[in-house]
Formats: sequence, structure tokens, C-alpha cells
Amino acid sequence: MTNPTNDENNIETNFKEKMTYGEYLQLDSLLSSQNRLSGHHDEMLFIIIHQVSELWMKLILHELNAAIEAIKKDHLSVSFKKLARVSQIQFQIIKAWDVLSTLTPSEYLEFRDSLGNASGFQSYQYRLIEFALGYKTDFILKIYEKDTELHQQLEQAYRAPSLYDVSISALKRAGFDISDDILKRDVSKAYTFDESVHKAWKEVYQNTDDHWDLYELAEKLVDIEDRFQQWRFRHMKTVERIIGFKTGTGGSSGVHYLKKVLDQTFFPELWHLRSEL
Repeated sequence: MTNPTNDENNIETNFKEKMTYGEYLQLDSLLSSQNRLSGHHDEMLFIIIHQVSELWMKLILHELNAAIEAIKKDHLSVSFKKLARVSQIQFQIIKAWDVLSTLTPSEYLEFRDSLGNASGFQSYQYRLIEFALGYKTDFILKIYEKDTELHQQLEQAYRAPSLYDVSISALKRAGFDISDDILKRDVSKAYTFDESVHKAWKEVYQNTDDHWDLYELAEKLVDIEDRFQQWRFRHMKTVERIIGFKTGTGGSSGVHYLKKVLDQTFFPELWHLRSEL
């Protein structure tokens, strides 16, 4: 019989001139970025949860931008894998709130003042995701004026076609009659319901065999908005659990603001047509 210990003989142990796992992932930099300003034990939880969420958001943007480019080229099947990955990443971010919910109001009060006016409201990656999904608000850009490079990145995303814009263009290229007002609209404005888009998606859903790729695209979009709203809801309930209805550190109305954004939709026609099918 083979000696089990012999199976490990090929494990590399000499890294004097080779790259290690930690070096590849730049763990020295990554794991030294959790600097507690208060020194309170639970501030570590607070920092890591938000840093991990930002890493997941970076990957969401990576996949969303790739999906947008694929849809522009009518490579819908290529976009499906990327959009499905976004949905799975969203699930990870949703579950992160369960971990943060272990933080009690008394524990948070011990270090809340250390945040100053820093707030998740200022997350630029969250705004980039909103822009990519089609929810555009220009007032938010003012927050980032102190960083010229970042402000330019946000401005560019603000004026770029969203995931839904390119999906609607795909409907047009597939032969559906889409209003010129929609096709030529100012994409820096938040999208609102359009009857021609609604009619096109409704036909897709009523004739799935003839429009299977567009049907699958529509369902991928619904998956993403569904998960996004779940994320928003869990965020709102976690904030309510920890600080109640206090004003947020960044000056927002806190839970009141988070409840209000639950009414925002990205793909209104895809939700509306479900009542008519």
C-alpha cells in the first residue's frame, strides 16, 4: 500500500526566490488595513464587514461592466454567466448583514463617534453599481469632488448607458418597436417606465421559444434587482436594530432614507408585466 505521508513529498517549501500565496494576494497590505480608531473590540467587526462588502462590490462592478459590453455586441449568452455571478455575489453581501447584526446598540455607541461624518452613504462603489443598473442622481457626485480622479470616474459612469439601456437596445436590434424617445434619451437621467419597452418585454414573455435569449436576459435582470432590494432591506433592518431612527453619521435620515430607497426600481417594465401575464 502507498504510504499516505508520501503524497505530501511534493509540497513546495522553498520560497526564497518564489512568490508565496500571501504575496500573490498582497495580504500584508490587505490585513494591515483594519485600523481601529477607538481601540474598541467591536470596531474590528464593523471595519471588516464594510471592507469585505466593498471587495464584493468591486467584483460586482467588474462583472456588470463586462456584461454590459457583451450585451452591446449581442453576445447575450456571454453576459448570462456574468450576471448570474453578480446574483451570487449579492447573496454574500446580504448575508454579511447577519454578522453585523451581532453588534448591539451599546457596543456601537462605544466607537460611533470615531467615524466622524464617514458613512456607507458615501460608498462610491455602491453609487457606481446604482449607475450601472440605471439609477442616476447627480447630487451624489458632490460628495466626491475632493478626489478629482474618483469624481471623473463617477461622472463617466453617470453619463454611460446602464445595463438596462443596453438591454433595451438589444430589444430594438431583435426587431422590437422601441420608442425613439427611449433609444435617444439622456442616459444620465434615471430611467422611468415606457410603454414601448413594456410591450416588447411582454411579447418576449408570451413567446419565450421565439425569444429565449431575451427571456433569459430579462430573468437575469430580475434576479439582480430582487437581490439588490433584499440587500437594501437587510441594510435598513440592521441599521434600525443598531441605531434605531437616529440620523446617520453622514447626515442622512438613516432608517427613513433606507426605507425610502426600497421604492426605487431599476427595471420597472419587467415587474409591471407580471401582473398582466
